[in-house]
Amino acid sequence: MSAPRITVMGSFVVDLMARAPHLPQTGETVKGDGFLVGPGGKGSNQGVAAFKAGAEVDMITKIGRDHFGQIALDSFQGEGMNIDYVMQDEELGTGAALIMVDETTGDNKILVTPGACSNITTEDIERAREAIETNAVLLTQLETNLEAVERSIAIASAKGVKIILNPAPARAVPDSLLALVDILTPNEVEASILSGVTISTPEDASAAAANLIERGVRSVIITMGSQGLLAKTEKEERFIPCFEVDAVDATGAGDAFSGALACAIAEGKSFFEAAEFANVAAALSVTKIGTAPAMPGRQEIDRAIIQSGG
Repeated sequence: MSAPRITVMGSFVVDLMARAPHLPQTGETVKGDGFLVGPGGKGSNQGVAAFKAGAEVDMITKIGRDHFGQIALDSFQGEGMNIDYVMQDEELGTGAALIMVDETTGDNKILVTPGACSNITTEDIERAREAIETNAVLLTQLETNLEAVERSIAIASAKGVKIILNPAPARAVPDSLLALVDILTPNEVEASILSGVTISTPEDASAAAANLIERGVRSVIITMGSQGLLAKTEKEERFIPCFEVDAVDATGAGDAFSGALACAIAEGKSFFEAAEFANVAAALSVTKIGTAPAMPGRQEIDRAIIQSGG
């Protein structure tokens, strides 16, 4: 079977990651034990995750004409991904993310400056119209300028393309946009902000997901870290426990989930089958250090599913 093709519209930033025994409090300096520079950004991470999970990916993003931008091109080409829609900004530099990781718990804090990928224009999206219209799935996030998100979703919706929106970083989005989304994939914090329901239990997640579905979203998956995830449609909901692994670095787990989910949906898996597949991919991603380099390959995902009896 040939690999399904999806479109990922989103950010690329360079990750600057440091690990330390604990995360610093306000005003505190902590001595770290390691430092890494590598490709990142929610859009890029999700594109790489989908590609490694088994999809062909048309990546739409924007970088600067600088050293960090070259890291983007080298990264995508190194993976074997299409770079036809990786645009370069004439003024803005490539974005960057400052990431602090607690090496004991795997928890993290992240500060992102989007740079060039905050200036994806209507003309840039139009350049990629054919890919958006003809690929099986459009996956996007909220780390770029909202106009680019809205335009790409409008194009995909008009052609009946499956639309997955990972609403991160969380911000207000109009219900008119939510009504075009087939699958929304927030974590518990993002779902709380979007729905107004504070989430700490699966029951809370169910209430938040119901709120979002009432506002037009066709289905919702709320990821809750070690608690698992809540997957809900208008007619059915399931709570899926976390796939047990030894966590090393939780950075990028949500991106691994959304990317693998897009691949599974494009392959024709059902909503709940795709959620199970993505749950395993996300868990495997936290067993390695980093973001894009930690995304699991298809053989690794399939092997873990078989070993778990799935």
